[in-house]
Amino acid sequence: MTEQPLFDATPITAQLATKPVGLLKFAQLAGRNMLEVIPDETLRQKYVRGPLNIHYFCDPDIITELLVGKGRYFPKAKFTKDIIGSAVGNGLILSEGDKWRSQRHRYSPLFAARNLPLLATHFAETGIEVADSLLEGHGIVDVTQMAPASTLTNISRVIFSGNEEVSAEEIRAGLKAYFEYISRISLFDLMQLPKWLPRRKWLQSNAPVTNMRNLARQVIVERRSQNREEPEDFLDLMIAALEEDFEDLETTVDNLLTFVVAGHETSANALAWGYYLLALHPRMQNRIRQEIRKITPDAPVTYEDVQHMPLLRAHIKETLRLYPSAAFFARDASDDLQIKNVTISRGDALFFPVYSLHRNEKLWDAPESYRPERFLSGKIPRGQYIPFGDGPRICLGAQYAETEIMVLMASVLRKITFSLSGSLIPRPVLTFTMRPEGPMILNARPAP
Repeated sequence: MTEQPLFDATPITAQLATKPVGLLKFAQLAGRNMLEVIPDETLRQKYVRGPLNIHYFCDPDIITELLVGKGRYFPKAKFTKDIIGSAVGNGLILSEGDKWRSQRHRYSPLFAARNLPLLATHFAETGIEVADSLLEGHGIVDVTQMAPASTLTNISRVIFSGNEEVSAEEIRAGLKAYFEYISRISLFDLMQLPKWLPRRKWLQSNAPVTNMRNLARQVIVERRSQNREEPEDFLDLMIAALEEDFEDLETTVDNLLTFVVAGHETSANALAWGYYLLALHPRMQNRIRQEIRKITPDAPVTYEDVQHMPLLRAHIKETLRLYPSAAFFARDASDDLQIKNVTISRGDALFFPVYSLHRNEKLWDAPESYRPERFLSGKIPRGQYIPFGDGPRICLGAQYAETEIMVLMASVLRKITFSLSGSLIPRPVLTFTMRPEGPMILNARPAP
């Protein structure tokens, strides 16, 4: 594992490719860390032509045209579907065309702002538990363990609560195994080799996926039978939406697991990186803590509370700029297209290295530096900051994720001070999402 010295106040960076990467090497490297195949020129140039039919885009205008304009209905890259298809089926992440449009229409109301106050009460309960645990702890914490544990707890509360036949511990153990399974990327999938060729995954049991699908199916059927008059959590809201617009059970299972995957990974990674950045910048941490305490010193943090915390929101946005969970995504060109001086041909692979886009020196002042103030003044041009994508396929749960992160972080920060522990900080790696390469040990002590 490669690390960066602690005395350098510049946040830890990823290792990108410093020389051309051939197709076989591309697949080998991408199988363990997609960041290592992204050319480091993408940090300095807005467009890079890769090998074969690959394009790397860091030009906000081109990105906007591809995600919002003429290319907005280009399909997800085939290798993306091959990698995660077995885990999330044909839910919102991977479906296309009319099937995708009907699902998008069906589930959009779930993530409306009117539902966030209810969900925030569950997030606040978890946040209080995390803060109390840290107060009773030994003064150090691995945030790469703490952050996923808190978001798993939220998933248990807002989706799998009220299931009398399965304990919360069993649910969390099942979810952990599920996430570990889907994070293993197949070299053959990246190379887009035929599906009949054996994958390494085939030697490992797919029980984590089967078990989660069975559990999701069971929970949906059981919750429907309860027929609650008023929604109490996310699953109730989801089932209410299905009363208005029918969907077969297996597609509902696909979408439930899609929401679980997206909701857990993005929030957990943002929390871990966010705590690290605050430990690296204690003065900003103190300013954010003062903002939180001014709004809500003791009571559970509410959705309304976090609407009055602009500095905390700016910190989270800056965290997602430096460490976007969805640090890379791709589309397959389904038509020929000319944008600016770039010619795109049908079948080309369109790569969006979000990590590089967010740190591109032609787009940002001091791109490697932590400066949350950049999100307090002025508007970021469209296509330059896309932690949740853009266009018709922008992440449906962006507001959900931002609310969860803010409520959890506010609940913890008003009681806990984070500082660097002396342990080396791991670099970011990208498989299913971008996460720290190893443990991230911070001091966590009662805040004065």
